[in-house]
Amino acid sequence: MDPRNDRAQQIADLAAAPAALAAAVDGLTDDQLDTPFRPGGWTLRQVVHHTADSHMHAYARMRFVLAEEHPTLKPYDQDRWAAFPDAAAGPVGPSLTLLAGLHARWTLLLEALPEDAWSRAAHHPEKGEVVLSDMLAYYARHGLHHAEQIRALRAARGW
Repeated sequence: MDPRNDRAQQIADLAAAPAALAAAVDGLTDDQLDTPFRPGGWTLRQVVHHTADSHMHAYARMRFVLAEEHPTLKPYDQDRWAAFPDAAAGPVGPSLTLLAGLHARWTLLLEALPEDAWSRAAHHPEKGEVVLSDMLAYYARHGLHHAEQIRALRAARGW
């Protein structure tokens, strides 16, 4: 299969993630948003904010990969970020709005890349060598995965 076809689908999936996440939490109460997926795990609210945090990092990282020769990417502690007050208790609306704008911009960037850009690489201190095409593949699934997790919990709880 032509990797450009996969990329086009991955970019489409990335573009679809904000709406999927917004639909997954639509109509949930604060109590429902504060429900953890498992004992001691993140709440639905934290997952929405985590997706925004993660995707902001990914967008910036991809730009560094494109702008610099083999940059070192900065990791961050996802659990610590999820525990900050804005992620633990803040309304999800700002993160959903941020994701919509971020993904619109991100999609514009990715759709315009030349073929040779997809093999550009960086060093991630925790993951080692990362390649732009693999970063896209991961984030194309990431947002949709979290939306599906939320839909599954809603179905299991009858929400």
